[in-house]
Amino acid sequence: MTGKALGLAVVGFGGMGREHVHKLGGEADFQVTGVFDLRAERQDLARKEGLHAYGSWAALLADPRVDVVLVATPNDSHATLSIEALEAGKHVICEKPVAMNTAELDAIVAVATRTGRIFTVHQNRRWDDDYLTVRRILDDRTLGRVTHIETRVQGSRGIPGDWRKLARHGGGMLLDWGVHLLDRLVFLIPGPIVKVYCRLHFPTGEEVDEGFHLFLTFGDGRTALVEVGTRHFQTLPLWMVLGDRGTALIHDWNLQGQMVVVGQDEGDAKPIVAGAGLTKTMAPRSEAGEVRIPLPVVKGDVGEFYRNVAAAVRGHEAPLVKNTEVRRILALMEAAFESHRTGEAVTFEAEA
Repeated sequence: MTGKALGLAVVGFGGMGREHVHKLGGEADFQVTGVFDLRAERQDLARKEGLHAYGSWAALLADPRVDVVLVATPNDSHATLSIEALEAGKHVICEKPVAMNTAELDAIVAVATRTGRIFTVHQNRRWDDDYLTVRRILDDRTLGRVTHIETRVQGSRGIPGDWRKLARHGGGMLLDWGVHLLDRLVFLIPGPIVKVYCRLHFPTGEEVDEGFHLFLTFGDGRTALVEVGTRHFQTLPLWMVLGDRGTALIHDWNLQGQMVVVGQDEGDAKPIVAGAGLTKTMAPRSEAGEVRIPLPVVKGDVGEFYRNVAAAVRGHEAPLVKNTEVRRILALMEAAFESHRTGEAVTFEAEA
């Protein structure tokens, strides 16, 4: 920490707003000055937790102790609140997805540039242990050349019964979870994405997508499947990474899984009985023909995000979450919605 703690106020004291307050309690770079929420019961909850509850949004912006505003409200209000906070001379951390579309983000960034304030987005899942472990696997080239990645989250409880079910508020799983999975994926496979194909799913008839399948083709020929589901009563692995020398599976957030890589050369396979026929192609390898390796578990620290914001505000570092990165993912999700609308793959970026 350098100098006095930065004053930070939170607008929106729902689940994510409270989570931020609790995490910031362990960060010496920040001092939470208070919160504001339109719901009286959340204002009361803030007071019960020993926090100052601002009487209005205007009162929060007028407080000279506030250096940073953290926006944790429904998605459709992010742009308006962020711009108003920037115009008031505050730096801004915004929850994801940053805005409803790229035009809104462009408007926010223009104001941040004009006012000279820091604007950044809380892409916290860049610090998830499962993602960092996959990055280590790719960096170590344990699997040889990685050709395909599958990343997914699946649950069975449907969409939470609040604004996330409403299109006007930016609800749906592509905006909610897709933004995280895509944000991480593009660091694993650098380079242009040339094709986007997406199918949104509405199994119980909600007005927003309850899940989706999104298939990406990269300029170097590699591919990825991004999948989110809220009606899965049995789940597939969080990650499957395919290389030309092995495969990695991560089953859950507890990092259950392993890698299997090529072992001893066995020569031609012997046919096995498979259903009503024979196959050599799908015959399993012997114990000597494959090597099982534990996952190289990497532990993340999301506190790095907050510490970086503080350093950026003080002029010591550039933000780790860059607005150009955020814009690319927002544009990618726009392409996914277009693919679903047309039923066709969408050309996204020119090949390098």
